[in-house]
Formats: sequence, C-alpha cells, structure tokens
Amino acid sequence: MAARDSIRKKPKDTRGTFIRLIAYIGRYKWILMLVFALCFTSNVLALLGPSLAGSAINEAAAGAGKVNFDRVFYFAFRMLFCYVVSSLITISINIIMMCVSKGIAKGMRKDVFDKLMRMPVGYFDRNQAGDIISRVSYDIDVVSTCLATDVVQILTSLVTVIGSFSMMLYISPILAVVVAVTIPAAVIYVTNIRKITQPRYVKRSQNYGIMNGFVEEMFSGQKTIMAYAYENRVAENFDRVNQNAADAYYNADYYGMTMGPTVNSINNLGLTLIAVFGSFLYMGGRISLGQISSFVLYSRKFSGPINEIANITNELYSALAAAERVFGLLDEEEEPKDRERAEELDDVKGNVALENVSFGYEKAKIIIHNLNLNADAGKLVAIVGPTGAGKTTIINLLMRFYDVDEGSILVEGKDSRDYTRKSLRAAYAMVLQDTWVFKGTIFDNIAYGKEGATMKEVVAAAKAAHIHSFIMRLPQGYETVISEDGGNISKGQKQLLTIARAMLYDAKMLILDEATSNVDTSTERRIQKAMRELMKDKTCFVIAHRLSTIQHADNILVVDHGDVVEQGNHESLMAQKGFYYKLYASQFE
Repeated sequence: MAARDSIRKKPKDTRGTFIRLIAYIGRYKWILMLVFALCFTSNVLALLGPSLAGSAINEAAAGAGKVNFDRVFYFAFRMLFCYVVSSLITISINIIMMCVSKGIAKGMRKDVFDKLMRMPVGYFDRNQAGDIISRVSYDIDVVSTCLATDVVQILTSLVTVIGSFSMMLYISPILAVVVAVTIPAAVIYVTNIRKITQPRYVKRSQNYGIMNGFVEEMFSGQKTIMAYAYENRVAENFDRVNQNAADAYYNADYYGMTMGPTVNSINNLGLTLIAVFGSFLYMGGRISLGQISSFVLYSRKFSGPINEIANITNELYSALAAAERVFGLLDEEEEPKDRERAEELDDVKGNVALENVSFGYEKAKIIIHNLNLNADAGKLVAIVGPTGAGKTTIINLLMRFYDVDEGSILVEGKDSRDYTRKSLRAAYAMVLQDTWVFKGTIFDNIAYGKEGATMKEVVAAAKAAHIHSFIMRLPQGYETVISEDGGNISKGQKQLLTIARAMLYDAKMLILDEATSNVDTSTERRIQKAMRELMKDKTCFVIAHRLSTIQHADNILVVDHGDVVEQGNHESLMAQKGFYYKLYASQFE
C-alpha cells in the first residue's frame, strides 16, 4: 500500500537531489579534475581538425598546376594525428569514469545498506521488500550508468560547444551570429520538455519498485499459488502491474525521445542559414572556400553536442528521479537513539516485568491495554490467545522493536529503555514461526549467533534440537550447503535448525514465537523437554497455539483483544473453567 501511495507524491526538489549527488561525486574530485583536463585536451585536439581541413582545402583550391600536395598531405596527416590522439584520450576517460561510477555506486549501496540496518522494524512492516530491493539495485544502477557515460559526455559537449563557437567567431562573426539565432529556440524547448518528463521519470521508478515487490511476493508464495490453482489470476495481476510499469516507461520516454530529433531539426535550420549567408559572403570575397568548409564542420561540432546534451538531459532526469528515491530511503527516520545515559545490560538474570503497558502501532488504535506481567528468572511464561489478540506484539515490545506508549517494561528491576537496544536484544535468544536460514553450511547457520562456536558445541545444540541424525544423513554432514532461503530442506528441518541456533546462543532469556509449529507433536514434546534441561536459570517466553505443549509452564498469560483476561498455571486455569478452559477444550472437540 505504501508503494502504491507513493505514486501520488509530487517529485521532490530536483536541485536538492542534484546537490546531494554532487557530494558523492566530490569524493573523487582529484580524479574528476584529471578527467576534466583530459576532456579539455581531447576536445582541443578534435577542434583543430576542422581548421586543418580548411587549410588543406584552401591548398587544394589553388587551381590546376598550383596545388602543393606536400602541404595538403601535411595538413591531412596533422588532422589524422589530432583525431587519433583525441580518440585514445577519450577511451582513457571512459575507463576512468567507469571506475569512478563503480566506486560511487558501491558507496551509495553501502550507505543504503547501513541505513537499512539502522531502520526500525516498522519500516519493513510498511514497505514491500521488492520496492526496497529496487532502490538498492535498479535505482542505484541508473545513477551509476548516468555518471559513467553522461557526465563525461556533458563535460565533452561543453568544451566542444564553447571551442566550436569561439572558432566560428574567429572565422566569421556574421555567420556565428546567424548560428546563434537558433540557440534560444533549442534552450526554450529543452526547458519546457523537462517540466513534462521529470515527474514521469519519478513515476517510472516507483512503478518498477511496485513490480519488483509483486514479483518477490509471488515467487515466495509459489507453492501456495500452485496449490490453489491460482496461476492464471496471478498472471493476470502481473499483466496489470507489468502494464503499469510499461506505460510509465513509455510515458517517460515518449516526450524524452522527441527531444533529440526536435533539437536536431533546429540545428539543421542553423546549417541551412549558414549555406545561404555563406554563399553571399563567398561571392562577395569576404570568406574563402576553406573557411566555409571549416565553419560548416565547426557548426556541426557545435550543434552535435547540443543535440547530445538534449538526449543526455533525458537520461539525467531519469537518474535524478532514481537518486531521489535512494535519498528518500536515506532520509527515512531511523530507530530512535538510546537514551543519553543508557547502560549496557550485562548482568542478566532473567527478571522481567510489564507494568501498566499500553501500545498501538497507530496512536488511534491501541492493541495492548494496561498489561501487567511478572516473569521471574528461570521461569517459563506462556502467552496464549486467539489470533490477533496481541501475543506477537508483546514479543515486539520485549525486544524493543517498538517502544511502549504508556507504562514500562522492567528488566532486572530497571526500565528497558534505560538499557542500550543492542545489549537488551543480546540478552534474548529468539526463534520465530517464520524461519530464516541463509545460503551457507549447516554449521554456519547453527553457529550464526555465537562467534567462534566450535563443532562440538554446534553438534551438542543439534542433538538437543533433535536434528543431528538428519544432518548426519546428508552427503557432507555439517558442511552441507543450504541453498538460498533453505530451499533444499523442509520447513520443519529449517525450524529445528533455528531452534538449535537459539540453544547454542548463550542468552539468559529465550523467546519462542510458535517455534515448533512446523514439527510433529512427538518431536515437539521431546524438544520442549530438552529445552527445559538446557534453559535452567533462564527465562523463557513462549507463544503457542497448541495448548497441550505448554501445560508445564510456570505462568500462562491468556490474552484477548490486548487484555490479560486470565493468568496462572495450567491446573488453576482449567479449574476456573473460563476463557483458557474453552480454548483448551476447543482443541480436542
């Protein structure tokens, strides 16, 4: 929804975006100064060509028997030398700029990735993963490509335009004035077309972000799509999203593509005027044939870059629109900083208490109302309730993914906001229903949370999680490489790996959010028993739908619509024959 709404936003300040982009380019200012010097040298050599060509033509126009071919070849070879050296310098410039653009893209991606690591969980809840990926990849690639080619072209074109016009003034001020008449028309046209194309390039980038988000979402749910025979509907939806992206691309380039031909037509009008007025001047003996030839060549050099700048402007606006989206991400509000005197949470025993906690993801919609909870060190606290009751929200508050609106969460008798987020989160090990494994060996995945973990420790954790026997049946055992997102192992096996990871992680508190939902009941019971042995003197928070698995909990918190309606152990809650009793009984009806 956030991505769709962004289409309606007006484009931001183009000037401000350009200034921020210059800051990235400025990191390579000395290299760019060298590039500018090389551009100047290359263009000066290229600008000598028409003058030498005019001299050769004047020598050849001396008449039969009067032509000095040595002089003609002399000017021709000098012209060839200038063009060859100019081309070699241009190739060097392009290679240098490719390296510079690669460095700038690398720097931008690092800044964006570092920014994402500082973003609150809420940002990822509100934005599609595909749109974020599009900003990191597509948008930065557009900027990088522009810097690699267009910046050099603009520098070259500016030197060529100034140099060519200077030479035209030197050859014939009258003809130079004639050519200059066409410049305002080109400038006015380019200025007006920019106002039309810029918003369309912003919309194009946004639509590509939406399309990437849709594709990422559909690929991640491919099995569900096939199970419900929903392929045709998904294809229809993709056609719609794809059509919107294609239309946005067309609308942006439709006006942009007219820029080059239109400016070229204006330049051809200038060439026509040169032919007319140049003929009168030649007949009046005020200009030679060689000078006319040189002037025509300089006029083409003068008009060519103007035409190229018009086309480059098209691409430059596209790059600015892409940079605008990247900077928009960089400007997003980060996770709030720790309090000024926040302490490190190091002496953790596992005492946690929630006092009069109220919270809502939106201020107008409070989810948790005046919640109170005591979890003493080494106790197992289960949180149960119907879907949407606020169970996962409590976990988010314990981990400070979100801060409470009212009340406080106490850890070791102190407000959790008085500790640094990093040290607070390090005090918890966490296993979620949505398992996450990365491409790497099984050993690396289990040892992810504990730096320097030994094979012995990893094997012990795997045995406790009842996955060791499965691992040993694999071809390379613990060195077996898991594919991206664990595509080559089952969901249950992925969940057992994440449980083994949490067991290995040396934390005093453990959070299990439906952590055994993908394993069978008998395995789940064995894991729970093993966990109780491994979690002595540790505090454990468990969210579970299968109430039979949390009967041994020290305290069961029954939540409904953000309120704690009942609290106690299994026996006491069953004796009350209240909400918990009905939930428990419903699972055996």
